[in-house]
Amino acid sequence: MVPSSAFRGYFDLMNNTLEFALRTFGNLLSPAGPNGLLSILIYHRVFREIDPLLPDVVDAARFESQMEVLGSLFNILPLSEAVQRLKSGTLPARAACITFDDGYADNAEVALPILKRHKIPATFFIATGYLNGGIMFNDKVIEVIRRLDWGGLDLSDMGLGVRSLSTLPQRKETIKSLLSVLKYRPVEERRDFMDRIIDAAKLSLPTDLMMRTEQVKMLSDAGMEIGGHTVNHPIIAKLDMDSARAEIDEGRIRLEEMTGKPVSLFAYPNGIPSTDYRYEHARMIEEMGFDAAVSTAKGVGRFGCDVFQLPRFTPWDIPLSRFSFRLTGNLLRTEILTA
Repeated sequence: MVPSSAFRGYFDLMNNTLEFALRTFGNLLSPAGPNGLLSILIYHRVFREIDPLLPDVVDAARFESQMEVLGSLFNILPLSEAVQRLKSGTLPARAACITFDDGYADNAEVALPILKRHKIPATFFIATGYLNGGIMFNDKVIEVIRRLDWGGLDLSDMGLGVRSLSTLPQRKETIKSLLSVLKYRPVEERRDFMDRIIDAAKLSLPTDLMMRTEQVKMLSDAGMEIGGHTVNHPIIAKLDMDSARAEIDEGRIRLEEMTGKPVSLFAYPNGIPSTDYRYEHARMIEEMGFDAAVSTAKGVGRFGCDVFQLPRFTPWDIPLSRFSFRLTGNLLRTEILTA
């Protein structure tokens, strides 16, 4: 019988070989200097434990494993430093950044200790209107469906018919359908629609999903970067330019008051180019004095790209081997947004 220590030694050897191969491949695709590439990862939440309703969202154990892999394969930089080095053509090989969107409390409670343990910097883009007890639209949908009785929900006025909630897959599909339909509706319309369901079912929703002011400051004091993400997380392409500017500027002012530091980075809500924001919004962000802005276009930042439309990607893969390949495979994306 082969001792377990032999199996551990074999797997350690295989992991080390894979890590070396991926680093070598990464060096070829993303060398140091002007030909370097900048990978920017997006996270939103880090649960303490896996949520069956949201299995794609990382929990603490999975996030820690991902940070270990990321730290071994990439050179992780603060986003502000990475932007400056991207512009000057001085990126290190295999450069990467970690970002979080929206301002969830678990970013401070769960993710921050892991980031500090691995000495990994990150940037947190925060929608200020939901801090201190608020709940974002998407979470309102999720938490309503989570709490409704295991029966049916009439969504005929949304064009979705009567939806059964008898099984977990049906609940997950209802959440997906509702979010896709409501996302691009006016803020007031989607809020009123969900409030009617909440009132009719007499539901109580959580008030601790988003950060408190002191947690935002705690992140900043820990050396993490804080970036703007508007006040109310609207699709800014749906707003007139003055309203979009006000959302962006007010969010920045509030964050600067909380942290006592300038806010020079911005993330577009939802972030799909031409759909959620337009070219003129990128130029407006530049005119407002920000140093850079990130989208959700897939790919990597390259020398000469528009730093006010930097691409990012979400690492959904659960197996660490696929996560590793996803990180290096993203370097092959060729799309580039220019100013």
